[in-house]
Formats: sequence, C-alpha cells, structure tokens
Amino acid sequence: MEKIWIKHYQAGVPAEIDPHCYQSVNEVLEEACRKYAAKPAFTNLNHTMTYHALEEKTKAFAAYLLGKLKLNHGDRVALMMPNILQYPVAMFGILRAGLVAVNVNPFYTARELEDQLRDSGCKAIVVLANFTETLQGVLPKTFIESVIVTEVGDLLPFPRSFLINWVLKFVKKMVPTWSIKPYIPFKEVLKTGAVLIFRKPVVSGSDVAFLQYTGGTTGLAKGAVLTHQNMVANIEQAYAWIKPVVGSNEIIITALPLYHIFSLLANCLTFLRVGALNVLITNPRDIPGFIRVLKRYPFTAITGVNTLFKALLNHPKFAKLNFSALRIALGGGMAVQPVVATRWKAITKVPLLEAYGLTETSPAVCINPLNLQDFNGSIGLPISSTDISIRSDKGQEMGLNETGELWVRGPQVMQGYWQKPEETALVLQDGWVCTGDIATIDQNGFVRIVDRKKDMILVSGFKVYPNEVEEVISRMKGVFEVAVIGVPSAEGERVKAYIIKKDPRLTQEEILEHCHRELTHYKVPKEIEFRKELPKSNVGKILRRALRDETRGAAAL
Repeated sequence: MEKIWIKHYQAGVPAEIDPHCYQSVNEVLEEACRKYAAKPAFTNLNHTMTYHALEEKTKAFAAYLLGKLKLNHGDRVALMMPNILQYPVAMFGILRAGLVAVNVNPFYTARELEDQLRDSGCKAIVVLANFTETLQGVLPKTFIESVIVTEVGDLLPFPRSFLINWVLKFVKKMVPTWSIKPYIPFKEVLKTGAVLIFRKPVVSGSDVAFLQYTGGTTGLAKGAVLTHQNMVANIEQAYAWIKPVVGSNEIIITALPLYHIFSLLANCLTFLRVGALNVLITNPRDIPGFIRVLKRYPFTAITGVNTLFKALLNHPKFAKLNFSALRIALGGGMAVQPVVATRWKAITKVPLLEAYGLTETSPAVCINPLNLQDFNGSIGLPISSTDISIRSDKGQEMGLNETGELWVRGPQVMQGYWQKPEETALVLQDGWVCTGDIATIDQNGFVRIVDRKKDMILVSGFKVYPNEVEEVISRMKGVFEVAVIGVPSAEGERVKAYIIKKDPRLTQEEILEHCHRELTHYKVPKEIEFRKELPKSNVGKILRRALRDETRGAAAL
C-alpha cells in the first residue's frame, strides 16, 4: 500500500527515521545523563532523582550484577515492581550490564509467576518486598539464583525512608511475612556497586534488551523478543512524532506501570530522550492521591487507558486542576470511548488522542498527529518508517475503507516469541506482524480499529464487533462501564453485555430500548448482566477473554 499517510504528518515529522542512530538503549541513557545531568529525571513520593544520580545509580547496579552476581552477557533478570524510583535504576542497570530485562506484573498469581520465570529462564530477580510472598512459593521451581529485595522507601532520604517502610509494614500491613534466604537488600546492591569498577560491556543493536510478555488478553502469555535496535527504532519514531510540540521542560505523568510496554516506551524511554521529568504514580487507583500529585506539577503530557481517564474525570477535584501547561494527552491499550474524549476536552481544553501499538512492535505503530484539535475515533497514522497493510483472511491486500486484519512492518517489529517457533510462525509473515486486529484505512491514511479478530461475535452469520456495541451502550448516562462478548447459542453466538451502573435506577429495558434505536437487531444484546466490577488487566484494560472463560466454565457445570 502506498504511504498515503505521510502527507498528513505534522510539519517536522520525517517519513523515515534512522534505527541505527544509537547502538543501544544504553547510549540513549548515557547521552541524556550527560546533556541533562542537573535536571530532575524521576520523582516519586515527593523525592526527585536527577539525571546525574540516575547515571551513578544505574552504573552501580550494573557493576554489582556483573562483579558480584557474576551474570553473563544475555542472562535474564526479572523486574517485579510497581512505579517506584527503584524501577528505572534496576531496569537501566540491567541493560547497561548487557543483560536482558524481563518485566513481571507484581500482581501475578503464583502459577502465572512461575510460568513466566521458568519460560524466560531468569537467573536473578528484583522484587518489591510487598510481593515476596508470591515469589517465595515458586522460587524452588525456577532457575533464579539471586533475589534482590527492595522496599518502597529505599531511595528516599532518611528518616523518611525509614518511616515509610515502617508504616507500610507495621501499620498498613502491606508487607507480608516472608522468608527468602539468602536475599540481597537493594540498598546493599547500590552501596557495594558504587565502589566496584564498572567494566562497560559491548552491547550491540542485535542484542536482546527485553523479553516482554504479552498481556495474555487473547491466550497464554508469550515473551516477545525485543532487541536494542527494536527499542531504539521505536524511541526514535516516537521522538520524531513528539518533537514538534515538546520543549525544554517537559513533565510527563506516568500512571500506567513501567513494566507495561506502552508506559515503558512512551513515558520512560521517549521522554528520557528529551530530558523530561517523569512523575511516577505508584498507585493510580487511589484517585484522590493521584489528583494531589497532579496538583503539585505543571504537567505537560499524560498517557493512560480509557478506564484511567474516566476515573479521573469522575472525581470532582480533577476539573479544578490547572491544565495550562498540558499539550499531550495520549490514550492507548484499549479503545478510547468518544464520551470520555469529549469530557476530557471539555475539562482540560486539550484533545485526548489515541495511539496504537502491540507488545510485538515495541510497541508504537500508529499515533494521531499531535496538532489535531479534536478526538477523531481513529488510532492515527502509521508512524515514520512503518508500513501497514489491511489483509483478507487469505492474506490478500484490501483496498481503502475495506475491512481486514491489520499487518505491520518496520524496524520496531520483534524478532519472534521466546523459544516458541511455532507461535512465531503464526504471527510473523515475511517481516510482517499479523496483529489480530480488524481495521480499515481511509483515503488520508488514518487507521481505525474495528475490533480484535478473536473478539468478533458471529450472530447467524453476521459479524458483530464488541467495540461498536460497547460504544453505543457507554453513551447512556446511567452506564459507568460496559463489556460485550459473544456467548454460545443455537444460532452460533448471541451478544451479551456486562454493565456497571453509574445510576442505580438504570434498567435492562432502558438499555435495550436505547440499543434498538442505535443498532441493527442482530447487534442488540440478548443478555444483560449488571455487575459491581469487571475483570481487568494490570493497566486497567477490560478483559473480555476472562468473561468468555467464565461463561464457558459456567456452561460446563
């Protein structure tokens, strides 16, 4: 397909980037720490770490991994932490040591944790003490030889570090009793590493930087092999996109966990490139606490998922914040609903724009031009050096405005799934990654996601896309959240909606009446179930798969 989207790029955004402009992510870090040494890099819990301190601490961490733990080039090290200052220190330290970072969701169950640690073959792990109980039970079944344990306050100044750790452990009871022997305190790693000689390893673009496990929304999690060149390419692609609108004093709000690929690339790595201050939100579900942090900083950029933006908008104090510095608001991970985007623009005066990516593409594929004034319902334009194609079920290329599976090609595409050649062959076709998302592209190059291929519902031979039904239902004032799936029926499948009420007086009859007005008959839900909560991923994405699994389980009883 001809790159018709390039002519709609914002002025200053190039058609191509150089994926080899840095040899590794380490060079991006080192350059930022030189250029912005005195500037604040990360802040969390009212304490800020400068770029100079980041350079020193990551070097000490890397020196310890190599000098004391004797890890070898390419060994895997797991990170099991929320957004705290220790995360960037450990993550960059792992990369600087020539090792591979494996991000782990700290809320994993023991089964999920064991599967990922065994599959990745991690030799060491950095874990927050709050989650050691889960780790403790699976350690004997893994290849881990070294456990580094940190507490929330470890990088805060004394006596605040002591007080926060003491309160979390003994007052809030957030740190369970655990016994891992031997283990290494995080503070000891930095103290010892600071006096070791750091022998900088040679790290090339072909070396693996991350084993980034997929969120598992469509099945078992798989480790996407992302090299330094993959990550550098995507950093450059994202940087080229934001360059026309960023200045010298950027402040980005990082509420999505850094162990998630969206936040890792967009917030941590890309904004590192411009010397930004990254405000780490440890618990974004604490909306009042989150808003207090937002009040403290004249933030210029924020990323999130639809559910996060909705939660902020629903709190009365959010509208009272000062948004005069805000220039970039990006939603990803799931579809941004028009009603949320409209409310966001009304309150902040800044459009909430969609971006799109995959774990398998490091992740960015499409972003809306940042000079747009309004939400447009699309995921944007393919970014620099990126090819896309809309394909039929037989792999044939479709035309403009025709529906098919979205395929992506570019320097950000993964090498494959870790030790899963058969799974890799299903997704990678001659350099193209088959996304599993159903999409269209219009005459201006804007891409719209219709739905996940596996989420599509087949009703008497007619295709129903859950996103469409959810968007219609979400427009009702009495609806807080909605998820739509297909459940088995005599005709194949029927549409079922799970709804959380905002207005307790809302009835099924009112919902059905609204749906019959807005949808053709076969798209209207045949079942409606009211719930107090919906299953969600670690970043707040509603998990339709979990609802389908639940339905199948109930049918089997």
